Amino acid sequence: MRRLFPSPDPDQRTDRGAWSLDALAEAYAYPAHGGPWLRANMVGSLDGAAHHGGRSQPLSSAADMRVFGVLRALADVVVVGAETVRREGYRPVRRRAAFAAQREAAGQGPAAAVAVVSASLDLDWSLPLFTEAWAPTLVLTGAGAPEERLRAARKAGVEVVRAGEGEGVDPSRVPAALAGRGLTRLLTEGGPRLLGQFATAGVLDELCLTVSPRVVAGTAARVMNGPEVTVPADFSLEAVLEEDGFLFTRYAKIRTVTE
Repeated sequence: MRRLFPSPDPDQRTDRGAWSLDALAEAYAYPAHGGPWLRANMVGSLDGAAHHGGRSQPLSSAADMRVFGVLRALADVVVVGAETVRREGYRPVRRRAAFAAQREAAGQGPAAAVAVVSASLDLDWSLPLFTEAWAPTLVLTGAGAPEERLRAARKAGVEVVRAGEGEGVDPSRVPAALAGRGLTRLLTEGGPRLLGQFATAGVLDELCLTVSPRVVAGTAARVMNGPEVTVPADFSLEAVLEEDGFLFTRYAKIRTVTE
């Protein structure tokens, strides 16, 4: 892996060219301001597809999975949409021995929790995501969620977090709802619909986008798939890494004086 921007630093590479986990963790460190910071991590093809055959794995690579693992190791919570949980077969975030001391020093648990965004709560509570997690899995839903499904979730030991007054979740309320539980380092892995909602609500702070050197054509959704924003939001390029033709970009939202 090599840094293309802001400037190459050969001291951060091993003899084989692969960055150490510590170097990647430093490159992707969260801001130190202490408030909630919502980071997205997505992979997209050269022609803009967010998946192939309904899954993101065909667009990924070994280097992409290293970055994926590091971003999870740095986060307090991974926020994901219910459809992505069903389609990708989501499992709990695993403990990583290489980050155990760092997480303990930062006051974090052994592994990031997962927060599933779901209006209907149509989820299988017997899945490992809900029964085998190091940190209890959360479900974000609205005040109008079906009462019988709320009871089933709570019976399964799932913590339900209200983040909306209607049937669905208000994406603008998600960062504060999680920060209220001490979860400020937020990572969302989509899917495209959820990520589009966060972007439209103006709460997406950072986008880590892997550009895969693959073309898939077809009708797959873009990395963000949702209502058009009134005014395009500007993001600044923070870093670009490269390995085997994959580009690992990191963009941060440019804040206005009113934000």
